[in-house]
Amino acid sequence: MSKFPEFQVKEYANVYKEDTDKPLPAKIDHSLRYAFFSTIAKGGKSLIKSCKDMQLGRFVCYKTLKPEFADDPIEQQRLLREARVSAMLQHPNTLPTYELGRDNNGNYYFTMKLVHGYTLREILDYRDRYDLTQLTDVIIQVGHALEYAHCHGVLHRDIKPENILVGPFGEVILMDWGLAKVWDIQGSEEQLGEGLPLNTGDISITGQAKLQGTICYMSPEQIKKDPAIDARTDIYSLAAIIYEILAGTTATQGETMDALVRSTLEDVPKPPSEIVNYYIPEILESVTLRCLQKDPAERIQTMREMIRLLQEAIRVE
Repeated sequence: MSKFPEFQVKEYANVYKEDTDKPLPAKIDHSLRYAFFSTIAKGGKSLIKSCKDMQLGRFVCYKTLKPEFADDPIEQQRLLREARVSAMLQHPNTLPTYELGRDNNGNYYFTMKLVHGYTLREILDYRDRYDLTQLTDVIIQVGHALEYAHCHGVLHRDIKPENILVGPFGEVILMDWGLAKVWDIQGSEEQLGEGLPLNTGDISITGQAKLQGTICYMSPEQIKKDPAIDARTDIYSLAAIIYEILAGTTATQGETMDALVRSTLEDVPKPPSEIVNYYIPEILESVTLRCLQKDPAERIQTMREMIRLLQEAIRVE
């Protein structure tokens, strides 16, 4: 992909023989494996830290629940699901899980690859610095991760700019599989206390009460909690991000949760070419609007086909 010129990384830790060749102790104390913790981010119910794996000599990402949620069985199951889904989906555009375990207090944690970079939300905050080809290529790479997940029977269900990370060496990572939908062998799926209250004033809350995900990127069927939800919900969410890239605003409009829900269920998004005054490839706009159809049957049906059309749009441009 095209490199993002704004990434200026000045320092990296060199790899030295003294670190690579030192022997392991005769007895390994696993309680001392991780050290030098530093908080990276705080989610609604989780903590994400960087720390050093003392056995392998590398810094990793360490995710655990906040103390007030550490004993919540639903949140524990979500954390386990996220760790294992990330581990099982071994794809270049997902974060590999390194270890799943319990800390000295018996609380769940898992470690992942530590990637530095910017979220797509941070990039879109400076939209005028990036050309459309660069941003479309980011979306295509996210699409590859989703195509891979769908082939393995997993829906992401929380696709939004905050969950897409762009690294300084061209890495594009689709993160946060905590709301992933999976089925059991018999084809059923147990809901993990789903919900987001519709009367809240916060339009970007994820994973509370009756709806999941961020409203502006949720498909109509996800809002309705349709039990027949399938991969086309992720297609809708990815198209909602493309729309924001093209139009500079979200396809769903409203100041309150109720207004956003109504807009998602009823409003037909205005073509981005009627909102902005710069050139938008016709194929790209057509793909976006088609994938934002309320009825899943009227959308592009597979992520593979969506990727193909996005690639064609870049070539045409």
